[in-house]
Amino acid sequence: MYVAVIPNRGSPPAILLRESYREAGKTKNRTLANLSRWPADRIGQLRAVLRGDQLLPAAEAVEIIRALPHGHVLAALGTARRIALDAVLPRRAPQRRRDLALALIVARLLEPAAKLATARMLDPATASHSLGEMLGLGKVAAKEVYAALDWLGREQPFIEARLASRHLKERALLLYDVTSTYLEGRCCELAQHGYSRDHRGDRPQIVIGLMCAADGCPVAVEVFEGNTADPLTLSVQIDKLRQRFKLQRVVMVGDRGVLTSARIEQTLRPVGLDWITALRAPAIKQLAAAGGPLQPSLFDDRDMAEITSPDYPGERLVVCKNPVLAEERARKRAELLAATEKDLARIAARVQRVRCAAPRRSASRLARCWDGATWPSISRSASARIPSASPKTPSASPPRPRSTASM
Repeated sequence: MYVAVIPNRGSPPAILLRESYREAGKTKNRTLANLSRWPADRIGQLRAVLRGDQLLPAAEAVEIIRALPHGHVLAALGTARRIALDAVLPRRAPQRRRDLALALIVARLLEPAAKLATARMLDPATASHSLGEMLGLGKVAAKEVYAALDWLGREQPFIEARLASRHLKERALLLYDVTSTYLEGRCCELAQHGYSRDHRGDRPQIVIGLMCAADGCPVAVEVFEGNTADPLTLSVQIDKLRQRFKLQRVVMVGDRGVLTSARIEQTLRPVGLDWITALRAPAIKQLAAAGGPLQPSLFDDRDMAEITSPDYPGERLVVCKNPVLAEERARKRAELLAATEKDLARIAARVQRVRCAAPRRSASRLARCWDGATWPSISRSASARIPSASPKTPSASPPRPRSTASM
C-alpha cells in the first residue's frame, strides 16, 4: 500500500490510499480509500507507517538535554543590530572583542549583573540564555570582560563622535541632565561625598552627566567627582560639543538646577549657544506679583501663553498652567489643613484634661498652656507640654475652672 497524489486540474489534488497487485502477470492498482480530507500531518504519519517507520510519542522520541531562553535574546540582539549599534564600535579591534562588547551591552538589558556574573551567563558551561551562543563567543573568562571594558573606555571619544555625527547637527536640540550614584568600594579616584540623590550621605558617590539628542538617544556621557555641583559640569560638555563634535550652534535643554542664571551668563552666552530651561520659584512669584506680566487671566482660554518681562531682555518666557499639578497641590493642602485641625483638636483635648492641685493656679496654668499651644502656629510635631516660660498676662482672665479635688 502507498499514498498517491493525483492531480485534479484546477481543483486540489486527490490523495488516495492505493495498493498494487498482479493479475495475469500484469501489475495493477486499486484505490482503497480517499484521504483528501485528512490533515497533512495525519497523512504524513500514515506514510511513515506504510514505510515501516517506528512511531513514538514526542516525549519519548526527543530527549531535552538543555534548553536556553532565547526569545528575549533574539529581540534585544535583533534591535541592536537593526539600529546598527555594532557599527558604532571601532572596526580596528579584533572581531571577538567587538562581539564581546556587544554582548555586554545586550546582557545589560537582559539581566543586569556584576561583571563576573555576566561572564558566567555568557560562558557555554554556565549560560543562562543563548546570547553567548548567538554571538559565537565560546568560553568567556572574567578577565576578557574587564579587558573589553578597558577597551571601551579608551575608545569612548571615537564612539561618541560616531554617535554625534549620526544624531546631532547644527542648531539641534541637545538634552542634558545630571545624576549621581553612591559607591560601596574604596578604590575609585572620583568617589567623593556630596549631595546624594540616593539619600546615602554616608557613602561616597560619583556624578554622571548625560547628553541626548532630541529623540532621547544617548550621545555622550561624562563622569565627575562626587562633590561636583551640577552647574559646574556644563563647561566640560560645551567644550566637548565645540572641539570634539565640531558643533557651533545648538540649543541646550536642561532643568533649573543645571542651567542656572550664572551658567547662562558665564558659559552659554559667551559662546553663542541658545538654551531652554525653567525659572525658579522666587522668580516666578515676582512675575506673578500684582501688576506683573504673569496673571491668572492668561489661562482663561488656553493653558499656555508667551509673556515678556524687562528683567529678561531678549528672552522668550512661556508660561503653562498644569491642571493635574494644580489638583495635586490642592489635595496636599487640604490634607495638611485637615491634619493641622486634627492636631489642634487633640491639643485642645489635652488642655481640657489638665488638672491642677491648687485652684488658684489652675486658671493661670490653663491660660499658659493654651497660649503656648496656639501661638503662632502648630506643626504636626507640636507637643502639648506646658511651656516653662510664662507668657504675658491676658487682659481678661478666663473663668475659674471648677475644682476637681473630689473627682
